[in-house]
Amino acid sequence: MSKKNNIYVIGHKNPDTDSICSAISYAYLKNELSQKQEEGAKYIPTRAGHINEETQYVLKYFEQEAPLYVNDIRPQVTDIEIRKTAGIEAGLSLKKAWDIMRGARIVSLPILEDEKLAGIITVSDIAYSDMDVYDNMILSKAGTSYKNIVETIDGEMIVGDLDGEFEEGHVLIAAANPDMMEGYIEPQDMVILGNRYESQLCAIEMDAQCIVVCMGATVSKTIRKMAKEHGCRIIVSPYDTYTVARLINHSMPVRYFMTTDNLITFHTTDYVDDIQEIMAKRRFRDFPITDNQGNYVGMISRRNLLDLERKKLILVDHNEKAQAVDGFEEAEILEIIDHHRLGNIETNSPVYFRNQPVGCTATIITQMYMENDVTIPEKIAGLLCSAILSDTLMFRSPTCTALDHLVAEKLASIAHIDIEQYARDMFDAGSNLREKSAKEIFYQDFKKFNDSNINFGVGQISSMNKEELSACKGKLLPYMEEVRTSYGLDMVFFMMTDIINESTELLMVGEMCKEVIENAFETTVEDSSAELPGVVSRKKQLIPAILGQLS
Repeated sequence: MSKKNNIYVIGHKNPDTDSICSAISYAYLKNELSQKQEEGAKYIPTRAGHINEETQYVLKYFEQEAPLYVNDIRPQVTDIEIRKTAGIEAGLSLKKAWDIMRGARIVSLPILEDEKLAGIITVSDIAYSDMDVYDNMILSKAGTSYKNIVETIDGEMIVGDLDGEFEEGHVLIAAANPDMMEGYIEPQDMVILGNRYESQLCAIEMDAQCIVVCMGATVSKTIRKMAKEHGCRIIVSPYDTYTVARLINHSMPVRYFMTTDNLITFHTTDYVDDIQEIMAKRRFRDFPITDNQGNYVGMISRRNLLDLERKKLILVDHNEKAQAVDGFEEAEILEIIDHHRLGNIETNSPVYFRNQPVGCTATIITQMYMENDVTIPEKIAGLLCSAILSDTLMFRSPTCTALDHLVAEKLASIAHIDIEQYARDMFDAGSNLREKSAKEIFYQDFKKFNDSNINFGVGQISSMNKEELSACKGKLLPYMEEVRTSYGLDMVFFMMTDIINESTELLMVGEMCKEVIENAFETTVEDSSAELPGVVSRKKQLIPAILGQLS
C-alpha cells in the first residue's frame, strides 16, 4: 500500500497511558471501519515521546507493541515519489549507458557497487567524452573491456576470447601500405583495418594486441592461424572504418567518466524543507537517494517536490500547539479526539473534532466503537480500561464522570480484569520512583501551556506511596529550574499526587509562582512547595486555577 494512504494517529508529547492506549485503540477502530467501507487507508498508531513505566506495564500485560515513534512529522524524502532508476555497473560502456538514458528519457544514471552508490554518469558527461579530443591511448587508459568493444561496434570476436581488457597500447587506423605501417605500429596496439591481407599480416607480425576488420570482410584461415600463434585477437565489424573509429571510444567504461567526488545525496529520512535549499543551489537535475544502510534507493528531482503530499494526522488526547508533535503545522490534520480544554491548534480546512467533558479520551473512543457497532477485542478493551483508570486515578479524580466509571466497568468485563487489583498493580509499576533520575520522573507526564503571553509547564506523577513521593522532592526542584531555563518558560510546576489521600504536593520554580498559587488556592508556599488537599487533577483543578490568576 502506498505511503500516501498512511494516516498517523498520535497523542501528545511526553505521552501518558491515555495518549498511548487511545492512539492504538482508535487506529484499530479506524482500520476496521476502513475495511468495511473499502477506503484503502491505513491508520498507524504513533507516539511523540518516550513511554513511561506505567504504560509499558499496560502494553506488556495486554501483549501490545509500542506505537511507532515519530519525533517530527514534517514531510521527509521518503514521502516524495522517488523515481526507481535502476543502477548500472561501473564497467558498462558509455554507449550502453546512453541507450539506457535515452530509452528511459532520463539524464542521470547511478553507478552502483554492492548496492552502494559509487558515482553518477550524466548525459553531459557522455557529451563531453564525445566532444573532447583524446589521444589514441584513451581506450587503454580507461581499461576498456573487449566485451564492451565488441558490443559497441556490433562486432564478433573470431579469434581470442571476450575476457580481459584493453589495458595498454594505441588505437590506430591502418590506412597506409605495410611498409609505412611497420614504422608506427607498436606491440599491444589495436589496429582498425580493412580486408587487405598484407595489412592484416603486418599488424599481427608487429605484435598488435587486436585487429578490427571492418565491412564484415572475411578473414582467411592463414590470418586466423597467425593471430592465434601471436596471441592477437581478431574482431570483425559490419561497419566501415570511419564508423568503427567513431564508435569505438563509446565502448569505454562509465567508471572513467563518472562523477565520484562531492556527490550530493539525500537519505530517505531527510526532511524536505532541509533539502530544498540545497537542491535550489545546485544545477544538478537529479539527486540520488540512499537508505539508512547507505544502499541506493532511487532518484528525485525538483519536480518531485511539486507532487509532495503532506502527512495526514489524527490527534488524540490533545489539541494544543505546545503538546503536539514537532512539525505538525506541515501535516494535514484530519481529526481531533480529546477531553481537554480547547487549545490553539489551527487547521487549513474543516476537521472532525470531538471534544467531551469526560475524564479520559479512551471513554470517548469506547463510545465511538459502540456508535459504529464495532466489537471491542479483549486486548483493546484492556488498553481502553487502563487509560481510564490512569487518567481518573481509579475514579478519584474530579474529572471522572459517571460515564467514565460505567465505561471502565464494561471494558474490565470484556478484558477479564479486576479493576481494584489491576489498577494497584498498574500504579505500582509506574511509581517506582526512588531509583529514577529527576529527568525520568519529570518527563513521565509533562505538558506546556500558554496564556496571555505567559508560558508555563506542568508535570505530574501519581503514587499510592506518599513517602516515595516525598523522596523525589530534593532532586526534582533543581532539575525543574534547568527545564524552565532550557524551554524559556516563565513558570514550571510539578504535581506529586497521592492517590490514596487524594492530595497533591505542588513544586514550583519561577518568579510568579508563589503569588499565583497562593491566590489561586488560598494556601502558603514555603520552600517552593505547597500542599493542595483535594487537588489531584491537572486538567480540571490546577490548570484552570492558574489560568484564572493569569487572566
